[in-house]
Amino acid sequence: MGTDRLDEVLDAAYDCLTRYGVRRTTMDDIATTMGVSRSAVYQYVRNKDDAFRRLAARLHDRALVRARRSAADEDAPYAERVRGVLAAKLDLVLELDAASPHTAELIDTEARLFGTICGAFTRDLRRLLVDLFTEAGTAAGFEPSEAADIAIALAVGLESAPEPRRLLGPASDALLAGLLGAELPGRPAGLR
Repeated sequence: MGTDRLDEVLDAAYDCLTRYGVRRTTMDDIATTMGVSRSAVYQYVRNKDDAFRRLAARLHDRALVRARRSAADEDAPYAERVRGVLAAKLDLVLELDAASPHTAELIDTEARLFGTICGAFTRDLRRLLVDLFTEAGTAAGFEPSEAADIAIALAVGLESAPEPRRLLGPASDALLAGLLGAELPGRPAGLR
């Protein structure tokens, strides 16, 4: 299977999703958007549900790559690494929300087609955060797993806040100062 053509199918599925939503999109819509026959689309995906599942997986995988890159950046302070993991989650949500009201389904953990993909993504982010908090050490009274859950809850809370990208830095700084149990050097207010 040619990955370039599969990417074209997924790009077309995304375009249709933004216009019609999952339920109203047909295989004919995807084919028309690509400029090919419906049978040509079937060479790369089994059906519409398969196309949308693969699309959701691709979007989540790309965000996870960004999160892993941030977590692995040993030259960066822990706070910056944690913020990078949270930014990957927040950016995925905000990009999909901005594209269309229909795209929110791709990040809905309750959605029949995408719930397992969304759940696995959140578990992977949680593992990255647990590892970071284990490595950095957490304040007395916080287990690394609890710190990871709190950090994810912060990102989820910011998803519906006004100016969430702007708030991510100060909100995560304040949260991490408490979770890591120390001032974070390098910021005007003592946070890094």
